[in-house]
Parts: sequence; structure tokens; C-alpha cells
Amino acid sequence: MATTTRQIIEIDEELCDGCGLCIPSCAEGALQMVEGKAKLVSDSLCDGIGNCLGECPQGAIRVIEREAAEYDEAKVEQHLKQLKLQQEPLEAARPVNGGCPGAASRMLAPAAEPAAESEEGSKLRSRLRNWPVELMLVPEQAPYYDGADLLISADCVPFAEPNFHGELLDGRVLMIACPKLDDAQFYVAKLSRILSQNNIRSVTVAFMEVPCCFGLVHVVKQAIEQAGSGVDGRAVRVGIQGGMDSEFDLRELPF
Repeated sequence: MATTTRQIIEIDEELCDGCGLCIPSCAEGALQMVEGKAKLVSDSLCDGIGNCLGECPQGAIRVIEREAAEYDEAKVEQHLKQLKLQQEPLEAARPVNGGCPGAASRMLAPAAEPAAESEEGSKLRSRLRNWPVELMLVPEQAPYYDGADLLISADCVPFAEPNFHGELLDGRVLMIACPKLDDAQFYVAKLSRILSQNNIRSVTVAFMEVPCCFGLVHVVKQAIEQAGSGVDGRAVRVGIQGGMDSEFDLRELPF
């Protein structure tokens, strides 16, 4: 294979936290997640333009000049076709609403008293208003979305924050997801449809303090922008040992 000295991207594995936000920005499919890190899978797939640079919150990607295989458009076309073939079975296998009885959409009646404050020895009450809660399984249209305040929570947050039901969940419709293990772009598209098809009043995204979890904030912000709904959005960061240590408006983010 012919090589030449040209511009090509380079990924610093020490800085990469595996959030995967750079993957969708590469139109050639040259970036893939390998063992929890973003990797350039082939020099000949990278055009060196660097559209992925601005998507990395850790600054782990840069454009350098080195000897590399020439950019090959024919190989890119073949590679993208192969990726599409690999993706089709995954899309077909995605759960659909009603496919499993346990995933049937339900509107729940939360307990009347606050869950966060309870006398010693008494049981806390659930504030859950909807079922299912996995973002992969939630319906795109449901009665409980009308005028709803959504809570998009990283699935680790309820385990870390002891006041989750009282401080975050109370009065909100819940969806949970993992920005590192799940398909972020599938979630962007699904959330965008939910926001555009329903009368959503606000969106709160709760994420963990670990760097890769910030990817969920990117997902929610992109979905709001794609939906063009103008819905109010805010983010809340939760510490590993609990506590909500910061809160900000999604419109304040530079990306």
C-alpha cells in the first residue's frame, strides 16, 4: 500500500476516557471503540480534516503530520457498507414497546408524602411516576409526557445519591442510561423524537462526577438542539459518595 507524509489524527490514550463522543463525528467510520478507548482503525480511512477534534472533551485528539497510507475513498465506501451491515441486526434486535410484558408502558401513582424526609424507623416511599425507565425501552409517546419534567439520569446516580427520590426524582418522569456502555447516538435520536413529539416542559440530566459520565450531558444537549423544542435544560453532577456538587444550565455549555 502506498504511503505518503500527510496530516492524520492521533489519539492520546492517556487522555482518552472512552466517552465515545468522537465516533459519530467521523463520517468515514475511521474511529471505533476498542477495549474502552477510541482508536483509529486504519490510516487509509482518515482524511486528516479533523472533524472529531472538537467533539473530544478531554482534548485527546489532535492532527499531526506523519508517514501514513494514502486516504482511500473506495476503501471508505466499502468500510461504511460493512459497518451498516453489522449495525442492521443490532437495530432489528432493539426492543420495541410492548415486545416484553414487563416493558409495557405504565403511569404510576407515587406516594403522597415526600420520600426524602421520613421519621426514623419508617420506610421511604418511591417517587417513581412511570415505567419502564430504561431509555432503550421507554415509549416515544405516552400520556405522562404531557407537561412533564424529564429526569435523564446516569444509571449509577441512584446508587450514589441517597436522596435521589426526594431531591431529583420527585415530580419528574424518569429515564436512565449509561453514556459509556450504551449507544449514545441512538439515544440522541430517540430523545430528540420524544422532545419533538410531546409537550415536555423541562429536562434535567443527572450525571456522575467521573469524566466519562459527562457524555450523557452531550447526549441530552444534542437531543434538545435536534428537536428544536427550546425546552429548558439543566445538568446536575453527583459525587461518587453522594451529594450534588454542581448544577448548570445546558445553554451555558460551549459545545
